[in-house]
Amino acid sequence: MTDKERYSAWCKDQPDLPVFMQPWWLDAVTAGKGWDVLLYLHPRTERILAAMPYLTGKRWRMHYVLMPQQTQIGGIWADHSLLNADGSSWDRDTLQTICDYMVEQLQKLHLCYYYQHYPLGSSFPALLANRGMTVRDRVTYRIEDLSDMDAVIRRFAKSKQRQLRKAEHLHCHVDALTAEQLYYFHRDTLAQRHKVISYTREFLLVLDRKTRRNNCSHILSITDNEGTVYAAAYVVWDNRSLYYLIPAYAPDKKDSGAVVRLVTECIRLARDLGLTFDFEGSMIRSVARFYKQFGATPVHYCSVEKYYKWWFRLPYWAYRIVSFKRR
Repeated sequence: MTDKERYSAWCKDQPDLPVFMQPWWLDAVTAGKGWDVLLYLHPRTERILAAMPYLTGKRWRMHYVLMPQQTQIGGIWADHSLLNADGSSWDRDTLQTICDYMVEQLQKLHLCYYYQHYPLGSSFPALLANRGMTVRDRVTYRIEDLSDMDAVIRRFAKSKQRQLRKAEHLHCHVDALTAEQLYYFHRDTLAQRHKVISYTREFLLVLDRKTRRNNCSHILSITDNEGTVYAAAYVVWDNRSLYYLIPAYAPDKKDSGAVVRLVTECIRLARDLGLTFDFEGSMIRSVARFYKQFGATPVHYCSVEKYYKWWFRLPYWAYRIVSFKRR
């Protein structure tokens, strides 16, 4: 049995594992690129105690680890058997041993660069910082308590409440789109703003096929009676949270309030599923400000990176600048 097969079997016993770290998700978002996993095994029983799935890339003989497209969380995930007896914290000594092992295994990959986002509340970034890796704070925006939708809406900014009331007077309804319809809507509305879509049609179709097979995705849209789409969003979820993964809106309908109604319907879906709502993070100030207007609170998590070759900084930053300009 390969490490990936062992990881796939182990994931079935990890109820809180984020959807972004599931093997079928990684199959979908790395199609044509491939992913692998590092496993830390119990020294006697050889039971998996921790795993680090990762996407490897190679260009001009340079090997690196990066986050896959549309994937918020990665890094090391520890088995829940490592919780202390009271269930409140992790066995720190064991976590340190796992961390040291993963660092050693990464070095054996002969990487030029390593970069991953770690799960919310993970203890590993602090331990990795002690091993010479660079840890940076990141923020996502979440609404935790969805038990009372009226209370949730009252926490919206006054401007968002006005836009929601405005949208409710439109002759629009909540509809479902196909993945292909969402792709073309997103592509075309970005083009109207002189931006380029960051994923391909084939990427979204594969991802949608995998998520629907695992009953953890939905596409919502705000559409009028003539079939005109005002706004749409692709959402996915795991056992804890629903993620606002791919939002799109028509620029010429921006003032209709459709986006606010769309977000509200996505929050309502999370409530119906018994989950928290996660805006899927943004480090862009204007986007973060928009999310906070829905009463979302910032929740911190960490990125971990390391340049194994100092000269890799130049091609990597050049790549990031080009990618940013294209968007």
